[in-house]
Amino acid sequence: MTQAVGAWGERLAAAHLLAAGMVLLDRNWRGAAGEIDIIARDGDAVVFCEVKTRRSATYGTPAEAVARAKVRRLRQLAAQWLAITGVRPSEVRFDVVSVYARRGAEPVVQHIRGAF
Repeated sequence: MTQAVGAWGERLAAAHLLAAGMVLLDRNWRGAAGEIDIIARDGDAVVFCEVKTRRSATYGTPAEAVARAKVRRLRQLAAQWLAITGVRPSEVRFDVVSVYARRGAEPVVQHIRGAF
């Protein structure tokens, strides 16, 4: 069930980023240290996005779930993706897209640019 909610949240996040004019470069990219949910281009920047989906605030907001260890891992993965692809952007950015799935209501999507 948790994987299904996460996949649903990632689809919403991808649609949100596309609607904001970003171009998706990769989704669910796996490297040695884990996975990057979404890699996109926003103008001249390559953006590495972590998507967090929650159904309640019991354990905090979705964005609060991106802890220091996850940030460190995402930075390593981003460096690996850039090295493998040979992409040399003028800017690299790390964003968090929070999806809050409220029962009986429309989901709330929040895009935090330059989150870390």
